[in-house]
Amino acid sequence: MFLERLSELTGRIRGSIAVSLVAGDGIPIESVSASPDLDLETAAAEIVNLARSISHEQREFADGDLNQLTVAADGMTFVLSRLASGNWLLAALGPTASLGKARFELKRAELLFEDELD
Repeated sequence: MFLERLSELTGRIRGSIAVSLVAGDGIPIESVSASPDLDLETAAAEIVNLARSISHEQREFADGDLNQLTVAADGMTFVLSRLASGNWLLAALGPTASLGKARFELKRAELLFEDELD
């Protein structure tokens, strides 16, 4: 079921390279990728670790939990979006992808995944 939802999500985000449902510990549960060269497991682990560090710092300032994180590099952008279940959705975007559309679609997909993860 997750694979189907991830495939649909990838189709709605033009320019996406990969989309992954990631556990709270940074390990991908299920992924869809158009790039066999992308090490999505390592990327997910590193980006979730970064998000946990930022979230910890935000709690120090009473800002609340981190809901979404964007990491942009020269050739790829990653968008990480937190699910209420403690899991994450991670999208890897190519340089031509629309960041706003990706953020919107990840937020919209949260509701679909939450129903299945509860």
